[in-house]
Amino acid sequence: MFVYAVVTALLSGALALSGCSSNSDHDAQDAATTPHDVTLSQAQRQHIHLHTVALSSFHRAIETTGVVDFDNDQATSVLAPFSGPVSRLLVSPGDKVRKGQPLALVDSPDFSAAINGYRKALITARNARRLADADKDLVQHEGVSRREAEQAQTDAVSAEADRDAALQALVALDVDAGTIKAIRAGRPVTSAQGIIRAPIAGTVVEKLITPGQLLQAGSTPCFTVADLSRVWVMAQLSAAELAAIRVGDPAQVDTGLGAAGLPGTVDNIAAVVNPDTRAVAARVLVHNPQGLLRKQMYVRVRIQSRQASQGLLIPVSAILRDDENLPFVYVAQHDGGFARRHVTLGPRSGDDYQISEGLEPGDQVVVDGGIFVQFMQNQ
Repeated sequence: MFVYAVVTALLSGALALSGCSSNSDHDAQDAATTPHDVTLSQAQRQHIHLHTVALSSFHRAIETTGVVDFDNDQATSVLAPFSGPVSRLLVSPGDKVRKGQPLALVDSPDFSAAINGYRKALITARNARRLADADKDLVQHEGVSRREAEQAQTDAVSAEADRDAALQALVALDVDAGTIKAIRAGRPVTSAQGIIRAPIAGTVVEKLITPGQLLQAGSTPCFTVADLSRVWVMAQLSAAELAAIRVGDPAQVDTGLGAAGLPGTVDNIAAVVNPDTRAVAARVLVHNPQGLLRKQMYVRVRIQSRQASQGLLIPVSAILRDDENLPFVYVAQHDGGFARRHVTLGPRSGDDYQISEGLEPGDQVVVDGGIFVQFMQNQ
């Protein structure tokens, strides 16, 4: 019994000593890893510069990505105005065209029917008008009854309405003025082919038909013509960035091709959120006289908010990173030393970061020489 008590006492003492040793080692390790304040000599302080933190007014700059798209106010899809097989293509993608320029020829029965319909309506209207004028003279000499003269006048007006409707059908089919003039003069039309024309001046950016393809009037897309002197850039904004952006804010678009950035203006902010990216599209209108921006090109966009904000700003050069990549700065202490203090970075504005947490107005942070202070701290 006595031996058992002795052994138990020895084991208890060993365990107590082991616990004390473990706690001491742990405390020593924590002390070794906890950054201590840095004290610099007067000569060493000459190599660093301080910045006094103060509440500042600034205009936030949002940097994001965007995708180039056509300006839909200056781009149009050319649909087939009549049915029939394509006989010949007259342009290729990349060609610049003027308004009304022929793009393709089509062997169209609709085109021939419209020309013949206008020719018939023209002749019918002329004859009806001639008879109405003759009956108007005869009714004065009682050669025909007034009722017959009025009916002739009604027939003439109806025939002229049919003529005008047939003319509008030709205009809707983009029949050129020379062909219409030849029909009015009674001359035969040399070609009965339909002509698909450019509705606007611009560049042919898409060719969607081939020779021999059968077109359906009003439904077959044939070409896309766009004026590329102005394009849209769809910039992606997060919910946090959205609050700072307004329609009319200036923007800068960087193509990444070595050329200078192109100026633009935010002219629309989407009313819905993209369900896949949870971002909101801000449409930036950009003039593109050199043709550097092309549809579906990825670009960098910098939008400068005109709305003033207030916050604590410090230069980017003051920000350092620890072993866990967390941002921190060195803050001057009252005793002359420098303490490491972790900060929460807000939006960047030019060469400054907004600090949302970690600093107070009046704090002095190292903005030049922070790497040297970090080196001295690690010694």
